[in-house]
Amino acid sequence: MTARWRLRSMRTRLLVFIGLALAAVCAAMALTTVLVQRSYLLGNLDDRVDNAAERSLGGARLHADDPSDLGFLMESGHPTGMLAARPADDGSILVAETVSQDAPPTALTDAQKAALTDVDADGAMHTVDIPGLGTYRVTVLENDGVRVIAGLPMDDVQHMISGMVVVELVVAAIGLAAAGALCTVVIRRQLRPLGRVAATAVEVSRAPLDRGEVSALTRVPAQDTDPGSEAGQVGAALNRMIEHVESSLSERQRTEERMRRFLSDASHELRTPLASIAGYAELMNRGTDRIEPGTAWRRVSAESARMTGLVEDLLLLARLDEGRPLESAEVDVAALVAEAVWDARAAGGGHDWQLELHLDAAPLVLGDEGRLHQVVANLLANARVHTPSGTRVTAVVETGPGRCVVRVRDDGPGIPAGLLPAVFERFTRADASRTRADARSGGSGLGLAIAAAITSAHGGLIHAHSTPGHTEFTVELPLHTPDDAPSPATTRPGTGEETPTRPRTASV
Repeated sequence: MTARWRLRSMRTRLLVFIGLALAAVCAAMALTTVLVQRSYLLGNLDDRVDNAAERSLGGARLHADDPSDLGFLMESGHPTGMLAARPADDGSILVAETVSQDAPPTALTDAQKAALTDVDADGAMHTVDIPGLGTYRVTVLENDGVRVIAGLPMDDVQHMISGMVVVELVVAAIGLAAAGALCTVVIRRQLRPLGRVAATAVEVSRAPLDRGEVSALTRVPAQDTDPGSEAGQVGAALNRMIEHVESSLSERQRTEERMRRFLSDASHELRTPLASIAGYAELMNRGTDRIEPGTAWRRVSAESARMTGLVEDLLLLARLDEGRPLESAEVDVAALVAEAVWDARAAGGGHDWQLELHLDAAPLVLGDEGRLHQVVANLLANARVHTPSGTRVTAVVETGPGRCVVRVRDDGPGIPAGLLPAVFERFTRADASRTRADARSGGSGLGLAIAAAITSAHGGLIHAHSTPGHTEFTVELPLHTPDDAPSPATTRPGTGEETPTRPRTASV
């Protein structure tokens, strides 16, 4: 309602502004027209007054010896209402008459003569109000000592100017009314899309965005998003903002859902060893013969170690999420992977472990050696845990233009297609059930998530590809090439033997 009221207020202000502008334009045009016409009419009247004065002066010169003679007014050709007067040397009026239609000239009264005494003999035109006769345009001419005052009435000019003003006002009023109506229609039509945009904004503002599931928010209609108009640009911008709000809300809900699942899974994973520890402690307190004290202590120690490892993994992920800097040193990836493969062979002797090196340059990267070793160890442990005995697991180290690549592949059963997109998410397990037969065999579901987080912290990429019989995890890290780098060679852990840089496959 507020947006609509503001829109109406804006429309009203716009109409008032346009009305005032049109009124000002009409007033200026009317004033200009009146002034121009008045100037033209006065100029025409002044010419007639000048002609009448010259004619009167010529008639008065014929009777120069009689300063009170106005006999020339009896001649034909003088316009009706013409005024003629003979002033004395002291400025007083000796005689003054006006020409009447079909009648002898009429003499002016003393009061009327007194109105002519203030006219200067400068040859210019003067406007004089004569009582009982009206306004006259008069001038004074003098030649050879003969002085004559002549003038014509201004009633016709004034009536014409007054009529013109009335016509201008009527025309201006009609024009303003028509322009106002037209502007009202045009403005309403042009602001109608803006009104629909405002209505959409009001509807979106009423949506409960702070709770519940994100539903599709109302959009501005397509016809109101034309970039060729200002209202369309506003509508398009509002749609983009709504899309951004929807995407932000969706991402927030996904984050909240992941957080809820993360807390639930973490609670479950921590509860399992705690329950075991509590159970064994209860048995030991009872002094029962069902379990030996040494066995109970070993189980308590094992579950404690398992819980400690889980907490450390969670703390590591939290630190990586916060963006805490890792140690940075030059790391030989080939040596690191070779050591991880040897460790994996010791933990899973039933698998066929292979190491391949395809090195075109020294496989050196800048990073935290311990964390990078954890990445490779987690990938190898994932292959060992989720593949049957006898599976071949191959670790490959490659160098290419500006990058060092580590691949861990196996020929096991593969990752289910529905699980592959979420394989690097936390607490993702092939067996999603929380009541697994052996809760300790499948891990906590944090190994690949930690590998992805560490790789990202080193500016690298990690991705997985899996089909039945072939699963491959790929880690790409920026290659470090110092100016004084030695020839690329690696040493097998514990043997002192150098591993040549040419492509090679080794069984370990």
